[in-house]
Amino acid sequence: MRTSIATVCLSGGLVEKLHACAEAGFDGVEIMDADLVAAFESPEEIRALCARLGLSIDMYQPLRDVEGVDELAFADNLRRAEAKFDVMERLGTDLMLLCSNAGTATVDDESVAARQLGELADRAARRGIRIAYEALAWGRYVNDYRDAWRLVQRADRPNLGVCLDSFHVLSRGHDPSGIEKMDPAKLFFLQLADAPELQLDLLSWSRHHRLFPGEGEFDLVGFLGHTIRAGYTGPLSLEVFNDTFRQTDVNRTAQHALRSLNWLSDRTAAENGWTTDRLDASQDPTGVDFVEIAGEDLSAIEQQLDQLGFAFAGRHRSKAVRLWRAGDARIIVNEQTPRPGARLRGLGLLVGDAEAAARRGQGIGAPSVFRRTSAGEQHLSAVAAPDGIEVYWADAAISRSWQGEFDGGYPAVERASDRPEGDGLRGRIDHINIATPWQHYDEAVLFNTSVLGLDPEAVTELPGPRGLVRSQVMRTADGAVRLAMNLVPPTAPLPARHIAVRVDDALSVARHARARGLRLLPIPSNYYDDLEARFGLDPDFLSELADLGVLYDRDATGAFIHFYAPTIDGVFFEIVQRIDGYDGYGASNAPVRLAAQPLTAAPQG
Repeated sequence: MRTSIATVCLSGGLVEKLHACAEAGFDGVEIMDADLVAAFESPEEIRALCARLGLSIDMYQPLRDVEGVDELAFADNLRRAEAKFDVMERLGTDLMLLCSNAGTATVDDESVAARQLGELADRAARRGIRIAYEALAWGRYVNDYRDAWRLVQRADRPNLGVCLDSFHVLSRGHDPSGIEKMDPAKLFFLQLADAPELQLDLLSWSRHHRLFPGEGEFDLVGFLGHTIRAGYTGPLSLEVFNDTFRQTDVNRTAQHALRSLNWLSDRTAAENGWTTDRLDASQDPTGVDFVEIAGEDLSAIEQQLDQLGFAFAGRHRSKAVRLWRAGDARIIVNEQTPRPGARLRGLGLLVGDAEAAARRGQGIGAPSVFRRTSAGEQHLSAVAAPDGIEVYWADAAISRSWQGEFDGGYPAVERASDRPEGDGLRGRIDHINIATPWQHYDEAVLFNTSVLGLDPEAVTELPGPRGLVRSQVMRTADGAVRLAMNLVPPTAPLPARHIAVRVDDALSVARHARARGLRLLPIPSNYYDDLEARFGLDPDFLSELADLGVLYDRDATGAFIHFYAPTIDGVFFEIVQRIDGYDGYGASNAPVRLAAQPLTAAPQG
């Protein structure tokens, strides 16, 4: 299907927006009246620019509050309409959006509203213009798409149809299945927007908190399925009012927007068994293959890995890259970059078909990543996540292949005794915590769902030293892959990212790490007093937790034991132990960790 986007979705001036839409790959645009009014270019110049860029002008939004008024007001509305028809002729577009009256309606009479819509449509028909009538969720008398459809039927003009907007339908909880009963010839346009579930008035919710498809909680797949089954064949268009998107880079937002439509179209096709224009099937990840840390000098990182019990597994045969391993947890240390400071650079995911996963990610619109590979070395396909992390895919054979490129390390650590010191660590990557800039948070949610095949858990808010931290975990159903996304207040610095390694005995790992010189994150004694009050722990057990600096949590399903190593530049490690059915992340302990970390952060020399 063709794709379109309303210019209101993007930052900047109209010309800048149009260039961004074309560069991203959209087929057309909806031009908002406010954008055109503020532009120095004439409608003829905008029309010519769109033609050069290969963009159709699918709809113009210049007129509101027309129907349901007294005759004096309606006469003035017709005057306004004629002026906007002139502009549409100059733009070269034939479809006008008309929203239901939300401000000046004074006549609650469907016969009056239908008559006035019909007269407006007659005026438009003389110019070859069609009217797409939309029920605003906060319309005074018409706020249900079924009411708008009834008025269109009653007015009975060939150039008068409806515009369906997912926000206006789903925000009011209306059943979209009724769309399938509508005449497809009257389905003039479709606008799509997602949104979080919020307890706000509809206008504020709409004007500030809409999201691109796949980022919120609306069932857009079901909504789009109903619309297509009804016979709609027009463009899929986005109309997203959002304070963040109106402030961020216009080109990046346009690309992000198109990715959301690609995902929605593909997911809807999959849900309905449609086979046309399908992307590769989603590859659910089965585990984390590796995590990569990059920097100019990573000796402090490697020292911590050694202290935690990781075994050195070899140097890469052609690159300044080293591998550390603890059971199924593999950390790649990359010193090829001239950029100082340790940072989380890459993430490898295990899937059934690595190439199919890469094709899907690139088909959705995630930018591909190039990494130099020498002859005889395993090629890994990758895309860039919104936060800059490179995401790679590997199947079992590919994973074995790239690991074979590292020489000179200890044998694979399968048992504690495999490490010469006798205290080797067995573990796997439990979760990766990724701090996300506020302006990229929604984009990251879409990337994790559409490209990585992860599902969101409920959002939690944690008190931090500089305000609330919003945390959302994206994960597979079985928990084999978990990405915890943290959104900090805009004025707060971006916190370090961390890698959590799951083990069978966190206390034993903590003892051995301290014996090898690792100072764990210091935890105040007040925390342990509170812990005893909350859980009534065995005194000896509580004493050992306090002595080591280990944290504890418990719920109805099980318990959680975990501790943190000091932060090095932008990275830190966590060791976790899940007991019985515990499936959380020790959220109650997060404020203690956030308060303690600035006291111990160790910049790498």
